[in-house]
Amino acid sequence: QVQLVESGGGLVQPGGSLRLSCAVSESIFSFLSVGWYRQAPGKQRELVTYTPKGGSTTYTDSVKGRFTFSIDNAKNMMNLQMNNLKPDDTAVYYCYVRRSIKTANDWGQGTQVTVSS
Repeated sequence: QVQLVESGGGLVQPGGSLRLSCAVSESIFSFLSVGWYRQAPGKQRELVTYTPKGGSTTYTDSVKGRFTFSIDNAKNMMNLQMNNLKPDDTAVYYCYVRRSIKTANDWGQGTQVTVSS
């Protein structure tokens, strides 16, 4: 069973930045898809960004130009750099990996991001 451990959430003012990290217990090369979701209070979980194996990174429209997803394969780490944060970005952020089309996502425990003045 793969394990994902997130870090880096917190409270930040609008316009500020945060960097989320996700440590993965296996080689990220082995997964079909990796990325980040978020869930705001009272809302469904939303896909923020993902990278398919051998493919390009995709972002949801609301974070394009502000968020950057990166993968450090040597350290088995995934990072989400979030700049120019807005109150609407407030949510619990979850990293995920997916092994194949026949398997469900494996999730991190979630990390809270709060954007407020």
